[in-house]
Amino acid sequence: MAADLLGPAEIRELAARLGVAPTKRLGQNFVHDPNTVRRIVAAAGLGTADVGLEVGPGLGSLTLGLLAVAGHLHAVEIDPVLAAALPETVTRHAGRTAAGRLTVHQADALRTTAADLGDPAPTALVANLPYNVAVPVVLHLLAELPSLRHGLVMVQKEVADRLTAGPGSRTYGIPSVKLAWYADARSAGRVPPNVFWPVPNVDSGLVAFTRREPPRTDVPRKRVFAVIDAAFAQRRKTLRAALAGWAGGPDRAAEALVAAGVDPGARGESLTVGQFAAIAASAPVTASTAE
Repeated sequence: MAADLLGPAEIRELAARLGVAPTKRLGQNFVHDPNTVRRIVAAAGLGTADVGLEVGPGLGSLTLGLLAVAGHLHAVEIDPVLAAALPETVTRHAGRTAAGRLTVHQADALRTTAADLGDPAPTALVANLPYNVAVPVVLHLLAELPSLRHGLVMVQKEVADRLTAGPGSRTYGIPSVKLAWYADARSAGRVPPNVFWPVPNVDSGLVAFTRREPPRTDVPRKRVFAVIDAAFAQRRKTLRAALAGWAGGPDRAAEALVAAGVDPGARGESLTVGQFAAIAASAPVTASTAE
């Protein structure tokens, strides 16, 4: 049977029946507009060969749309009440066959690993992410789940801008560079507040990504990320100064930068992820640069 998507009335009725009220602590804003769900599912581009991963399915709005197109769906939900109710909601609105292609994990996405999810391994992340943990969740899952090949996440518009920013942009920073280590990312549109319950006081944005190989394989990711963290910790400083603590002094930082072909007088917001990797590769391994 085709999925019967949830509208505002169904969302309110389901929440009342479960005794659930959206909480700021968990960053819960439930999508109640079927057209928005259809738009997200279409933009995500999942097919029957895909195994979806949804973080924070909540009451199941997006879950129903994803099960209509994906071969299987893992749903990671930290709220035990919502996690327990999701299979019944799917059965009621999409049928038992769809429910049979759903695996619910009552867990914290920030602690979830490939072993926790098991088979089939997820290939696509599609989620309406809580604003307060969106960036850590995306980066954690890309690190832990090498099977993820693409995805589409809905996040606060400001966060979406940061994730998709390029070098030289005023919004370019740590989230931009770290996501670029794993994937090519792009903006996939804006989502207005009125499609959520409760209505947030900010717009949301869609971020699409496609995984690619990291820019270098001869330097550990953690070492590259340490360089990125140091470079943006003091945005107004030159890299020679900003990386002094990381490299063991400004002169050693300058040596590493020159060896990597980077101007020591440049600032972090002007560098690509490949340049950060080159800096990490050029520095001697010390206590602050080792993985």
